[in-house]
Amino acid sequence: MKKPRILLADDHKIVTEGLRGLLDQEFDLIGFAADGRELVAKATELNPDVIVVDISMPLLNGIDAVRVLREQGATAKIVFLTMHADATYLTRALDAGASAYVLKHAASDELITAIQHALRGQIFLSPQLRTAPVEELLDETRRHAKPSIELTPRQREILQLLAEGKSAKEIGAILNISPRTVETHKYKMMDDLGVTTSAQLVQYAIRHGLVTV
Repeated sequence: MKKPRILLADDHKIVTEGLRGLLDQEFDLIGFAADGRELVAKATELNPDVIVVDISMPLLNGIDAVRVLREQGATAKIVFLTMHADATYLTRALDAGASAYVLKHAASDELITAIQHALRGQIFLSPQLRTAPVEELLDETRRHAKPSIELTPRQREILQLLAEGKSAKEIGAILNISPRTVETHKYKMMDDLGVTTSAQLVQYAIRHGLVTV
């Protein structure tokens, strides 16, 4: 029987090497990505059955990378493997289309099961996350309620790079847009979110799980 094809995305090589040892007997590991933009490129090229992805990655965080892939029509099952145990990140992961959400410290016990659930079209969460408030998140109506402020994909990209400490010039070079365009997006976000400095903008984004650092 043909093994399911897995793409791994994590910016720590020691993690991907550990996952290789855990998964390679049951699955076909077809590639690795070290940042969110590389993940988008490799997933588009390789068309995996499952993507195992960290949330905290440089250039484009895992959740927003998955959003980009979904917008492009990617159908791979998404398994988030992360250290973030709070409901904010879990909510955003589910909204982005996650099939599973596994905490890194439990990977050796839960990751294979999570992937198997995802391939069957089921949702898997690390058991320690299954509190009453989290169970409510699994309700479709609650999960897909629109937030009061909706950032565009471009704004989320810029916000992530701002949170990583990059300048408007550096962001412009990465995204192939002008520094002036970066500043326009930044000030539009600041106005929409009611903050007055770049530091406050980044703090807001981190506090509400819009970016990871």
